[in-house]
Amino acid sequence: MKAILACAATVALAAFFVPASAVPTPEWVDLFNGRDLSGWVPVNTAPDTWSVQNGELVCSGQPIGVMRSARQYENFILHIEWMHTETGGNSGVFVWSDAVPGERNRLPNGVEVQMLELGWPSLHVKDGITPPHAYVTGELFGVGGVKTIPDNPRGERSFSFESRCKPKGEWNTYEVVAVDGTIKLSINGKFVNGIAKSTQKKGYLCLESEGAKIHFRNIRLLELPPGILVPGQAAKEL
Repeated sequence: MKAILACAATVALAAFFVPASAVPTPEWVDLFNGRDLSGWVPVNTAPDTWSVQNGELVCSGQPIGVMRSARQYENFILHIEWMHTETGGNSGVFVWSDAVPGERNRLPNGVEVQMLELGWPSLHVKDGITPPHAYVTGELFGVGGVKTIPDNPRGERSFSFESRCKPKGEWNTYEVVAVDGTIKLSINGKFVNGIAKSTQKKGYLCLESEGAKIHFRNIRLLELPPGILVPGQAAKEL
């Protein structure tokens, strides 16, 4: 019995003192190489919706739809830079998405990380009422049946505690930290928004085409260790 306990203790100690070199080190991966659309899969946009110009990924905005990453991601840090060129431009990136277009709006489910140009509210005045500035602060919200709990609620959406997005012609930088159903969003160097308890927490990344030209660059991802998923928390593989 003593020999068995001693052997078990030795095995436990050996497992505890696993050399650091044996543990995989996360590395940043470029999701856009600056030359072509490798690593991205068209979903429901036109052949000329997405192009590469001067090392930047350019979306024409027409038609409304998305293209998706070649594979799914669960826990990660996404770095993405974007710039609108039109007043009131609309776009975004979908996280943990099923990449299946909706029948009515042509957009998939997931958690949307909004990318709106600052002039958007003034272009959508209805009955004399201008939409709130909160729309253009980098909102986070579940779409297509995905539910989340907002850090800074505006209905079911979460809007940023500070307005940090820049207008057309200027680059914006988002860091999206997505771990176990929680997302924290840094806008131009400061964390100002987040959601928690997403009902879907593994899926595709989707870049959105929604009516206006937008440029992207420096799209990089650091994949983090996976967590525990129960049925229904991951999008179906396509």
